[in-house]
Amino acid sequence: MKKKRERVKIIFETLDPLYIREKTALKYKNPFQLLVSTILSAQCTDKQVNQVTKTLFKKYKTPEDFVKVPIAELENDIRPTGFFKNKTKSIKGCAQGILELYGGRVPCTMEEMVKLPGVGRKTANVVLGAAFDVPGVVVDTHVKRLASRLGLTENRDPDKIEKDLEKLLPEERWRRFSDTLIYHGREICNARKPAHDRCPVFKWCPSNSI
Repeated sequence: MKKKRERVKIIFETLDPLYIREKTALKYKNPFQLLVSTILSAQCTDKQVNQVTKTLFKKYKTPEDFVKVPIAELENDIRPTGFFKNKTKSIKGCAQGILELYGGRVPCTMEEMVKLPGVGRKTANVVLGAAFDVPGVVVDTHVKRLASRLGLTENRDPDKIEKDLEKLLPEERWRRFSDTLIYHGREICNARKPAHDRCPVFKWCPSNSI
């Protein structure tokens, strides 16, 4: 555990200055819009989501609006983001849950957030971190891949990976570290052909000895 903590510290301090980041690239005006955008972002680029929500959020402004819209109409509105049937189900279920459980207010704790239909820990951590500054580790496909490659976890389940990474870092670095891994995964350590020759942390990566 001590060696992992030392490696994480070096990796974070090496990569963190290299990536200029916002809290999220998703465009939103309130926590509910961010929640909808985060659901839409699954298997879709932030750029594409922003193109869709530019029109979507003019048409639907409240959780009530998303509950009332016919399923087929919402599916058509979000079709460009892919997996539109599942996303429609998640958005409508989430909006209904916000109305029934929290009086139309997006909750600001993990315990409350994951009670909403269609909201898992990854989505919850994105919203809680960006909208409410709640510390958390966001485990998306990039973080899952890099945490494994860097030898920071032996787990494959995202929730367990989240807990593993939390143990290795102080709370105030959770969000920045996961954001850093996401950017590094997109730019250099991609899934099919990681650019080892351009990776500034390759010397500390277990794959360096393979």
